[in-house]
Amino acid sequence: MRRNDRHSRYDNVDFTAPWKRRAPAPEVAADAGLVVEEAGTGFCGAVVRCEKTAEGPTVTLEDRFGKHRVFPLTPRGFLLEGRPVTLVRPRRAASPQPPRRTASGSVAVPGARARVARAGRIYVEGRHDAELVERVWGDDLRVEGVVVEYLEGVDDLPAVVERFGPSEDARLGVLVDHLVPGSKESRIAESVGGEHVLVVGHPFVDVWAAVKSASLGIDRWPDVPRGQDWKTGVCRALGWPPNTGAAWQRVLAAVHTYRDLEPELLGPVERLIDHVTVGGPTG
Repeated sequence: MRRNDRHSRYDNVDFTAPWKRRAPAPEVAADAGLVVEEAGTGFCGAVVRCEKTAEGPTVTLEDRFGKHRVFPLTPRGFLLEGRPVTLVRPRRAASPQPPRRTASGSVAVPGARARVARAGRIYVEGRHDAELVERVWGDDLRVEGVVVEYLEGVDDLPAVVERFGPSEDARLGVLVDHLVPGSKESRIAESVGGEHVLVVGHPFVDVWAAVKSASLGIDRWPDVPRGQDWKTGVCRALGWPPNTGAAWQRVLAAVHTYRDLEPELLGPVERLIDHVTVGGPTG
């Protein structure tokens, strides 16, 4: 009896060396708005709700595009800022809270580090275009690892595309100003093609005009006579100092979210981000 009793004392003892044992993942309450990544699928999103089901507790996540997915609350099943955690139901049930949104309207990822840049790129015509895209879509671009560069015009776009060499793993998107039928820009855009190249644009003479006039506190963007520098003409018509650099900072400061931009710009930029981020590794 004693011998058997002595052996039974060690039945539940773990003799694994301490350095071989996997540390338990910390428990984190799945509060509404918490952004996590599901370890098995890589799906990243904000917690929308936790529910108790017949199969066990589940959590619903919403990604930056508004897509919902339901996952079981399993040990070490999620990553929080890159580290394994075990999500648990909040102690006190709370009504679902909408996750925080970025300036572009997508779900924000608090504390997310910038992803390693993709081989693909988005090109825009000039510095002001790049700064406006950064202002509204900057958080999304960093999470997705998308770099935006500017061209100083599109006259050499065919040569730029040829040098870039778009491929499945390195997609190229281009945003063009004043892309309307019959314009010089439309003819250049039509000369560029390929499965991995997407050229889109907006109808405005300059990207300044893609900012809603109401956001700037003016009735409308003024008409500038043809043949006159558009930015200089705008400053003169609005009574602004003839410093287009300072005027641009005034325009940019009026932009806080996508709601301050015309839809003719919103759609094309979203299309470019989707195009560049389809497939392909980062690099």
